[in-house]
Order: sequence, then structure tokens, then C-alpha cells
Amino acid sequence: MNSPGERFRVFVYGTLRRDGSNHFRMEGGSFLGEATVRGRLYKIDWYPGLVLDPAGDPVPGEIFEVGSEQLAALDEFEGVSAAEVEGSEYRRVETIAHLSGGPMTVWVWEWIGPVEESSRIGDWLA
Repeated sequence: MNSPGERFRVFVYGTLRRDGSNHFRMEGGSFLGEATVRGRLYKIDWYPGLVLDPAGDPVPGEIFEVGSEQLAALDEFEGVSAAEVEGSEYRRVETIAHLSGGPMTVWVWEWIGPVEESSRIGDWLA
């Protein structure tokens, strides 16, 4: 269980980014900077899915620091619940993001559904 004052660093790579259609969900979080994680990014529908891969491409995104209530709201938005993995499209996992100042451990919502290589993209906002 998360304590009320606890803060979490999250990496967002799609609609939650500053120019994304769901960025309003990041309101109240603190923007820490632009960063990349290693993986493969796919266009799933009106939203992207990231598959983490240490040998993958640098996938651009942004890091925000959020509180426990906002993290829970983001989990709900991403379809992730603490007790439910069955039926979820994403899972929240820790990974390393790379900022200009060096690496940082962050939470990210990783796509766990099927992907098609023909739907692979580089940057969701490009």
C-alpha cells in the first residue's frame, strides 16, 4: 500500500505527454524532463503501446512525478488494477529511463497485448 505523501516517477510516451490528448490527466504532477526508454513502440488504435526491450530503440517520452492518488488514477486509466491482470492491455513495471542528466528508475505502463510489426512507430507525437 502506498503512503499518502509518497511520490512516484512515471514515464509517459503517448497520449499523456504534454502535447497529447490525455495530458490533462497529468495535472498536479511535476514535469521532470524529456527522456527515453529502450523498447519498441506500436500504434495500437488511437493510442500507442510500448514493449520494453533493452536492445530496442530509444523511445521518446516524458517523466513526471506524481502522488499515490494520481498514480492509482493513471493505473485505472491504463486499465491496470492491483488485483487484475487478466483482461488488462498494460502492466505497470519499473524500468530505466535516460535523461540528459543520466539514468533514472521510473514506472511505465508496458503493453502486454499482441502487436504487429507493420504498426511499429518511432514517436507517438511525431
